[in-house]
Amino acid sequence: MATTQFADVNPVGRKPSTNARANARWLVLGLLIALVAIAVVACGTALGADPTSTAPAGAVASATAHATAVASGSAAASHTATPQPLLPAQPGADPISLFAWLFTPLFQGLFVLLAGLYALTGNILVAIVLMTLLIRIVTIRLSARQIVSQKRMQILAPELRELTKELQRRYKGDRLAISQATQEFYKERGVSPTAGCLPSLLQMGLLFPMYWVIRDGLTNFDPSAMLHVFGVNLVPSIHCNPNPIDKAVPCINTVIAGINVGQPQVLFNLPLGFFTLGVSALAVTAGLLQFVQSRMLMPPSAENDPSASTQRTMMVIFPFFSIIYGGFLPAGLFLYWITTSVFSIVQQFLIVGWGSVFPLFGWSPSFTQNHTPRFPVTMPAPVISGKSLAETRHKPEERSASAASTVRPNTHRRASRRGRRR
Repeated sequence: MATTQFADVNPVGRKPSTNARANARWLVLGLLIALVAIAVVACGTALGADPTSTAPAGAVASATAHATAVASGSAAASHTATPQPLLPAQPGADPISLFAWLFTPLFQGLFVLLAGLYALTGNILVAIVLMTLLIRIVTIRLSARQIVSQKRMQILAPELRELTKELQRRYKGDRLAISQATQEFYKERGVSPTAGCLPSLLQMGLLFPMYWVIRDGLTNFDPSAMLHVFGVNLVPSIHCNPNPIDKAVPCINTVIAGINVGQPQVLFNLPLGFFTLGVSALAVTAGLLQFVQSRMLMPPSAENDPSASTQRTMMVIFPFFSIIYGGFLPAGLFLYWITTSVFSIVQQFLIVGWGSVFPLFGWSPSFTQNHTPRFPVTMPAPVISGKSLAETRHKPEERSASAASTVRPNTHRRASRRGRRR
């Protein structure tokens, strides 16, 4: 979004109408607000009235990433204009211009980093992979905290379901009291159900500028203005002013081994009646890797638990949405997704092992049996904070003993009804 004001690339060469551009901007703004609301609500479900329906942070990130891709694709289809140099955005009266101006430092930082890596390696594919790895290394502690939080919530799930049943019996539908008691239970166990939300929101926030860095920054014929910070050229080895200037030729070479990372790379088109699916090998690879990443942290199946079934279904379906985007999203974005998915799979393997990947279609290889992760997840020591509502819960056998002890025997009961005066 930061670059909708930076460069308007039009492969056709005609300028759209003002109404079309205004409609596209309001569409992007509406989708952005909807995505932020979805992410906040998904993270907030951990604090809601039904504590067993906590959505995994990985599923939230995947869902918002896919919805963001749809929004970006819609904006790309409707937002076209004459090629212009890549310039910093200026704040305007409309919300899109304001958001573009606010996102300018983030976009410029990512673009300068990518251009610097390209200047060092001379290969845009290697530059995108290195930039993705640097981002993931910087945020590795946040992502590790997200993985540990999800695993701990899965460990607490059976006990939490029993606690929820007793709290519902005790408070008879008082959702506020149930929520407060559940939060006290989380505090006692030293677990935060929202610990995985920040990495999810961070991934969603980086997806917007990454899309425009690849689509507009790499394909622009003169992005030299974005390489200057406070008048200093941070990447002086990149020269983007040939004479005469050919606006159809990008400043940065985006074609490596026949792959143009700034454009969609479609192997073949598959007509499906209502639309044509552009099949991309990079999109299929990204979808498969995201499926493995999601399945590793998939919650175990539980009987009579519709929330766990819903989470498992979401974490299976959402990764394959990437295949649909292969026809209109640039190949560089899929390269970013593939690299970050591989990094996440390795990180998750060190923390949770194979997780719920196996059995897969009934296949469970021997090397997955009795596997111990390198950094296994452990539960923190319970925090002693007085006699809270959660601490006073009874186990099923304790509840039966407590009920038996409170029943007062009837010592005055007659042996029979014979002789009773009517």
